[in-house]
Amino acid sequence: MVTDRHREGDSVPDTSGFKFCLPKANVSKEIVFALDVCQRAGALAMEHFDRSIAVEEKSDGSPVTLADKKCERLIRESIAAKFPEDAILGEEEGGDEAPLPKGRRWIIDPIDGTYNYARAIPIFSTLLALEKDGEITLGVVCNPAWQEIFWAEKGCGAFRNGKRINVSDISEMKNSQFNFGALSRVQALGLWDAFTELVSKTVRQRGLGDYLGFAHVFEGKAEAHLEVGVKVWDLAAMKIIVEEAGGQYSDLEGGKSVYTGSCLVSNGLVHEQFLGILKR
Repeated sequence: MVTDRHREGDSVPDTSGFKFCLPKANVSKEIVFALDVCQRAGALAMEHFDRSIAVEEKSDGSPVTLADKKCERLIRESIAAKFPEDAILGEEEGGDEAPLPKGRRWIIDPIDGTYNYARAIPIFSTLLALEKDGEITLGVVCNPAWQEIFWAEKGCGAFRNGKRINVSDISEMKNSQFNFGALSRVQALGLWDAFTELVSKTVRQRGLGDYLGFAHVFEGKAEAHLEVGVKVWDLAAMKIIVEEAGGQYSDLEGGKSVYTGSCLVSNGLVHEQFLGILKR
């Protein structure tokens, strides 16, 4: 009998070259679907990776490739077939970018890190999140090039390739690793003085960018990651994963919105120390 819940040891179809098992706790049909479709999108992205793919420039100046478009189309069609009543917002085909206070909506970034992807740098990922009544309740981050997939569902914890992950227990900024995205966006938003203060007060800094800066916080390899000047599809999955890993997400005013275009994620213990400087 098919049910809406999947039990310990259920395997997600091996569609992108690597296998893993679902977490030991029961999980929803939505997370099983999300893991499967992200792996399939990742497999599709790898068909075009490192093959001198053509890059176009969108109206906002950001890059897009044929692979971005194909991956989003695959995910959209899969959602429409499985959850026909759900709304969809995606980077390439659009949708209502306003917060959704009622109902369900899937939020898609088919290839996060298109700059890297187009230059055959294997730091990119497919991002997928589910928003229910204004709250992000599920998130998946899949990097097929490195064969790693992160996911979380509200109340079920956070995982990488089936293994439970947690943020670090470092509680002082002076002992923290600080990750960040594009410095040009930090500068453009007038945050340069705050940023340099964060650099001076942390022990190590890395401009990893894209999903990797977030992932290091999820796994306890860094204490904080700053991302600014981005979109809801860049942040939605990250919010639920860091929270389920035991960390904290906020916008730069201390709120919880994924719609402001900027965020700080941390292990929670150093969050107010970092945020205090950014808010000044």
